[in-house]
Amino acid sequence: MATLTIARPSAGHRRLPQLAGLGPNWYAAVMGTAIVANGAAALPVRPPGLIGFGRLFWALSVAALLTLVAARLVHLTRHRAAARADLFDRPATAVFYGCPPMALLAVGAATLTFGPRVVGAGPSLAAAAALWIAGTVYAVAVAAGIPYLMITRHRLAAQDANPTWLLPVVAPLVAAATGPALVPHLPAGFWRAALLHGCFALLGAGLLATLALLPVVITGLLHSKPPAPALTPALFLVLGPLGQSTTGTAALADAARPVAPALAPAALALSELYGGAVMGVAMLWLLVAAAANLRAWRAGMPFAMTWWAFTFPVGTCVTGAAGLARHTGFAGFGALAVALYLALLAAWAVAAVRTLGGLADGRLLPA
Repeated sequence: MATLTIARPSAGHRRLPQLAGLGPNWYAAVMGTAIVANGAAALPVRPPGLIGFGRLFWALSVAALLTLVAARLVHLTRHRAAARADLFDRPATAVFYGCPPMALLAVGAATLTFGPRVVGAGPSLAAAAALWIAGTVYAVAVAAGIPYLMITRHRLAAQDANPTWLLPVVAPLVAAATGPALVPHLPAGFWRAALLHGCFALLGAGLLATLALLPVVITGLLHSKPPAPALTPALFLVLGPLGQSTTGTAALADAARPVAPALAPAALALSELYGGAVMGVAMLWLLVAAAANLRAWRAGMPFAMTWWAFTFPVGTCVTGAAGLARHTGFAGFGALAVALYLALLAAWAVAAVRTLGGLADGRLLPA
């Protein structure tokens, strides 16, 4: 009589990662990769190979975004209960829903810059516009929806406040900073003005929401000091709204010149005065965050996906300082942008290597 043999996996067989643990925080890796490309395009210096280097990181960010979107669709299909709990019952995870729209917007901005030489001007513009629209709608929904859940459903205490709370409200700032590049591609007249003024509205929404939350976050840090070692890299997230709003005011000043000449002088003055002052605050906080992370690293800070906070927030300061250099003509801002970009590259390399290692040995997404 024939026997039925059931094949069993060998001891050395590696099982696939468990996507039930794939949260929205993973989009931070896409953000961190795309900002390397955007930073390369913004730098006031053009060493040989810089554009090609930026194009490489744009391609990496596109690949990472497509892979992550596919994996998240599987997660949302197969693990609906976990996804619902992440949003409604786990406030520490829910705030990371600010990451997906920022990833879409950052990749879209890089696509508009680097895509034409690879896929053509038309397809790259279409893709960039689609990513900006999707990212902006997502950003507004998250910026309104997550605070609503924090007020009505999540159980929170003041001492729980930490910089991750800023993620949902920073997303409109990213939309405001990336939208102006699309203005010249619209028909002259109403549509250009609509996009320009819409980006000013997004800047105001994100900035005022950040100003409302930031004192709560700082108070929470003071009352719960020091933060948990795995959460210490999140201190860099405070740089995000500072650098992104500086980048946004510079981009809006550039877009306003041909579209709204009467508004252009005020927009340029806002970019220079606001941007210079806020960049000073950002550099002060950079020292605080770096010192706290050095202390945590010496105490054995473990790797976590929060290490990607070393990338995107610093990258927004790169683009912000580059915008200031462009408008003021002050070489010091250009030097600052280059120095921050070098730090960004080092941070990206560390986070990327540790992430790939964590995936390979199953620590980040257990099989």
